[in-house]
Amino acid sequence: MKSVEQHIADVLALIPDPVPTELDLLQAHGAVLAEAVTSPVSLPGFDNSSMDGYAVRAADLESASPDHPVRLPVVADIPAGDPSPTAVLPGRSARIMTGAPMPSGADAVVPVEWTDGGTASVTFDRPVKEGNAVRRAGDDVTAGATVLRPGVRIGPGEMGVLAAVGRRSVPVYARPRVMVLSTGEELVEPGRPLGPGQIWESNSFMIAAAARDAGCEVHRHGFVGDHPQTVRDTLDDLLVRADIVVTTGGVSMGAHDVVKEVLTREGTVEFVQVAMQPGKPQGFGVIGPDRTPIITLPGNPVSAFVSFQVFVRPALRRLRGLDPRPLPSMRALLTSPVTSPPGRRSFLRAVLEESPYGRDAEPTVSPASHQGSHQLSALAGANAFVVVPEEVTELAAGSRVEVVRLPEPA
Repeated sequence: MKSVEQHIADVLALIPDPVPTELDLLQAHGAVLAEAVTSPVSLPGFDNSSMDGYAVRAADLESASPDHPVRLPVVADIPAGDPSPTAVLPGRSARIMTGAPMPSGADAVVPVEWTDGGTASVTFDRPVKEGNAVRRAGDDVTAGATVLRPGVRIGPGEMGVLAAVGRRSVPVYARPRVMVLSTGEELVEPGRPLGPGQIWESNSFMIAAAARDAGCEVHRHGFVGDHPQTVRDTLDDLLVRADIVVTTGGVSMGAHDVVKEVLTREGTVEFVQVAMQPGKPQGFGVIGPDRTPIITLPGNPVSAFVSFQVFVRPALRRLRGLDPRPLPSMRALLTSPVTSPPGRRSFLRAVLEESPYGRDAEPTVSPASHQGSHQLSALAGANAFVVVPEEVTELAAGSRVEVVRLPEPA
């Protein structure tokens, strides 16, 4: 059997380098930045007030106190966005709003709360330090500085920075279009009645949700039966809307494993056995005139989910322009014993609990009681996999084990 690491490498070798595209700012939300962004201007672009108050010369208020207040005439009102030049001479003040440009001559702003709020003249009962409540030009960003680097996912903060430096559009690696398809004659759309021997289809919903959480644009086709021509025609239809296709089911050794049957004829898709549990049968390759990557996962729900996290997620990260690194792992204490078949790496669903009492307390991990590849219910509460190496067949409670954290939504 093939090693997990080798299969990850082979899958990633299929994935082409993503091509940048220029997107409008809001459309770029969630995408990955393809190029560095520099600011054409300093931010702020001018000295301005950080509070509503009065622009003054700090020296004029050195002697101000509750017993000996200083009263200054108000020579101007300066709202935010005011383009007119204003000056504050010695012994004068100007009423100023948050974000308004500082008048020449003034070197501090006194918050309105520290005054009597006068409009013709204003009383100050305390001194103020030079620079108080003044935002200096360039104290956030200087002109020409790099504000965002390639590989950054554009979230709300990044969106704000892009707009602040005047970008209306930005080059990004757009969200990959993922088509998800399940196969099987026994499958029925949820909400419809079941017949004898039928089950409600769940894999495509699960994998579509996982791909969406990985930051992709996802289209769930649903499922098709086990007729080879139907599967072939469906795949052809999906390719025009896909950057990658992910299927579940039909990849093992059964007489009706239709995905394997259909794609083996292509000569561009390989079906292998990987030394892991669950998820031993896997397929990968390219299809169609554009050589679209396809990853075919097992049909058992837990096998499909584990396979997605181990093999598909890194591939989607590469398509997004991100480092295709695996999920993060850590060490934790096992709360109950586990077993594993020899020669295969097990990924056991589990609940990881990190101590609330600080870093010195070791985290613990509790394996789910049902680990069958068809037993889907334990996935809902799992937030981690316990990884049992190929050469290990059993681990006792209290063992320190490798734990892979399951991802949060992108």
